[in-house]
Amino acid sequence: MPEEPKIQSSGFRDGRISSGARFLYIFLDEAGNLDFSPNGTRYFVLAGVAKERPFHAYKELTELKYDLVERGMGLEYFHAAEDNQATRNQVFDIIEKNLADVAVDSIIVQKQKVAAALHADEHFYPKVLGTLLREILKQYPLAEFAEVLVFTDSLPVLRKRGAVEKGVKMTLAAMLPATVRYRVLHHASKSNMDLQIADYCTWAIYRKWNSQDVRSFRRVQAAVRREWDVLQAGTGFPD
Repeated sequence: MPEEPKIQSSGFRDGRISSGARFLYIFLDEAGNLDFSPNGTRYFVLAGVAKERPFHAYKELTELKYDLVERGMGLEYFHAAEDNQATRNQVFDIIEKNLADVAVDSIIVQKQKVAAALHADEHFYPKVLGTLLREILKQYPLAEFAEVLVFTDSLPVLRKRGAVEKGVKMTLAAMLPATVRYRVLHHASKSNMDLQIADYCTWAIYRKWNSQDVRSFRRVQAAVRREWDVLQAGTGFPD
């Protein structure tokens, strides 16, 4: 049996492989919790980082990780809420200088305005994810892509994972041309540097809204296309 031809990365700026195909990558992350009681967070933020290959920040962040290990830190991966300020500053330095061709879209949910019927994960996630993905996808000439790849952190709760997949797949199936493939990939964020970048961007947006702390937001602001306070008018999620 003849060997299958090997696909070599071309390094093209627009995310093509050697066949000339284009791939749109969307990395999702969230901040805040889904506790709708008075003890929960005021906001829930869902953000998507959209980009095409090559991913320039990846190598620099890997080098930073091992620089920190060599300085005595036991760092396994980057996580904005847990990293110390010195580490956060260095991560944001790398993210900030690699924002060309990166776009960040976010949905800001004022949780007290969410209808009680949507409080369950299986109802809330499809609604919020669908709203965000529609906002992202309408920015791109979708027919020019071979595939849309959506990455989320691997989710320990199967009910939540199913809700995420439902929200993503329903939206992609409805919006993508028949010629464009799509996949939803659940990767441990520890293993995926771009999910860690999405974590940093989402955390920066969340800090701005929840604590009026804009220091980190300013580091990624150039890539932020939209912060949509989706329930601001109090009329519910758009259809």
